[in-house]
Amino acid sequence: MNLGLLFLESVSTGVITSEEMNWVTSNQPRFSRVEEATALKLGRLLDQGLIQIGCRIGHN
Repeated sequence: MNLGLLFLESVSTGVITSEEMNWVTSNQPRFSRVEEATALKLGRLLDQGLIQIGCRIGHN
């Protein structure tokens, strides 16, 4: 999985799955500085309610 692609997918659909959130939290120690900033932005969007934890219908 790639954090940048995950971020774009989450922003475009407004949804992040539980599995994706688990991946983000378990891989945080290995993130670069750019990935850390991206993860923080993703967290802010979740806090603001702009991204919801759920499932994407029709997601491959």
